[in-house]
Amino acid sequence: MGTYKIIGADGRPYGPVSAEQLRQWVAEGRANAHTQTLAEGAPEWKPLGAQPEFAGHFAPPVPPVIGPLAGGRPAVAGGIQTNSFAMAGMILGILSFVCCFKFLFGALGLIFSLIGLSQIREHPERYEGRSLAIAGLVLSIVGLLMAVVVILFGLAMGPYHMMWHYRRF
Repeated sequence: MGTYKIIGADGRPYGPVSAEQLRQWVAEGRANAHTQTLAEGAPEWKPLGAQPEFAGHFAPPVPPVIGPLAGGRPAVAGGIQTNSFAMAGMILGILSFVCCFKFLFGALGLIFSLIGLSQIREHPERYEGRSLAIAGLVLSIVGLLMAVVVILFGLAMGPYHMMWHYRRF
């Protein structure tokens, strides 16, 4: 029986700990077959389930259930999914960039993108879509800045010029 180091769910290394301590952590749910471990004297990190001493402690992996999803992308049951707040943030960001309600869509896109980024950061094993949230964030900020420019331009031109614009077109 040797000692092991592990990488915890928080990304920090723990150990060295005994095999008995690792068995206790598995029983408590603090470690699983995928927990990265380094056996004493071993050259590389391996999943705990691949360590010979622990190979029989875990059930064989269950193959994922594959099903169709819109867009032809397969969905894996219990797998990573695109964060809906990130997707909504990007859509609202696009609308704030091209639509006439820039301030409304920009503010909503900013809020949804920030919520999406927060959820993705807290649960990376559950959500993907960080790039969508960032795109929504950038587009929402640009849309808000465009709204501010339009408002400032309207104030600078005065009511006479604004009325002329509406009468002309």
